Amino acid sequence: MVLCACGLQCVVRTSWTNRNPGRRFYSCPLIGWVDPLMCDRSLDIIPGLLRNRDALEDALALEQERADWEEHRANEEDTRANQAELRANMEV
Repeated sequence: MVLCACGLQCVVRTSWTNRNPGRRFYSCPLIGWVDPLMCDRSLDIIPGLLRNRDALEDALALEQERADWEEHRANEEDTRANQAELRANMEV
């Protein structure tokens, strides 16, 4: 257990900044990083991977919105058809 200078137990967090992607650190800034610096290759690769992941998540969200809209339209069409059928049956 690592204690903060104030006496409270520190919490380990993970940085996802471009400069320190994936590095774990204690939440108290007086304690510092949990692990050593990452190699230059990691610093080059990880930010791009994170951007790609974010772009894929955005694309997935847009596709889900489109699918939800299509389902909504199909449900509206079914409702209209059912209402027309009920009206036709009532007229008979």
